[in-house]
Amino acid sequence: MSNFEQFQFDFYQSNYTIEDQEEGYNSYGSDKNLCESRKSQTEKHPAAGAFVPPDMFPSSQSYTGQILQPAHSPDTPSQLGYVDGFDEEPPLLEELGINFEHIWQKTLTVLNPMKPADGSIMNETDLTGPMVFCLALGATLLMAGKVHFGYVYGMSAMGCLAMHALLNLMSVSGVSHGCVASVLGYCLLPMVILSSSAVVFSLQGIPGTVFALFIIGWCSLSASKIFTSALAMEGQQLLIAYPCALLYGLFALLTVF
Repeated sequence: MSNFEQFQFDFYQSNYTIEDQEEGYNSYGSDKNLCESRKSQTEKHPAAGAFVPPDMFPSSQSYTGQILQPAHSPDTPSQLGYVDGFDEEPPLLEELGINFEHIWQKTLTVLNPMKPADGSIMNETDLTGPMVFCLALGATLLMAGKVHFGYVYGMSAMGCLAMHALLNLMSVSGVSHGCVASVLGYCLLPMVILSSSAVVFSLQGIPGTVFALFIIGWCSLSASKIFTSALAMEGQQLLIAYPCALLYGLFALLTVF
C-alpha cells in the first residue's frame, strides 16, 4: 500500500505553480495584443508592393438619386418604345386579313355580272366570304332536309384543285390556290339563292330546272369575268366559263335533287 502511495505522489509531482500559470496567461495576452496591433497597422497602411483594387477605395462622389429610384443615365434610352405600342398596332381584323370593304366589293361584283371587276382586289386570297357562303349553302340545304355539308366542302376542294391546274395551263403569270378558292367561293353566292328558293318550293319541275340553269350561268359568268380580269386573259372568258359551269352544275344538282 505504501508503494502505491509513493507512486501516486511521484506521478503527480510537478514544479508547475499557479504563479507560472498567471504569468503564461499574461504573456499570451500580450502576444495576442501585439498580433492585433500589427494587423491593424497592415490594414491601415498596406505594403508598397501590394495590389489594392480601385473598388475598395472610398468614392468621393455621393449618391444623388432617391431611394428605389435609380439615377438617370444618358446612355440608357429614355423611352423603350412600348408606351405607344398599342396605339400604333393595326386593328385585329386587318391582322387577320379581313377587309369588309373588299368583301363588299367582291360581293357586288358577283351579284352584277356586267360590272367590270377590279383585278387588284380580286387577286387577293380572301377566304372569309367563301367560308360564309359555303356555310350558308349547307345551312339552306339542311333547312330543305338535305344534309350535304360533306358534299359541299368535298366538291369545293376538288373543283378548286381542278381549276387551279387548268388556269395555270391557260395563263402566263399563273395563279395561286388561295386566289382560285376565293373567286370560286364568292361566285357561290347565287347558288345560295337557289338553295334558299328550294326551301320554299320544289325545283324538280320545268320552272325549277330553268331557274337552276339561270343560276349556273350566273355563277360561271361571274367567275370567268373575275378570272380574266385578275389574270389578264382577255378573249378567253368563254373557255374559262365552261369548266366553271360544270362545277356549279354539281352544286345545282345537290340543290334540285
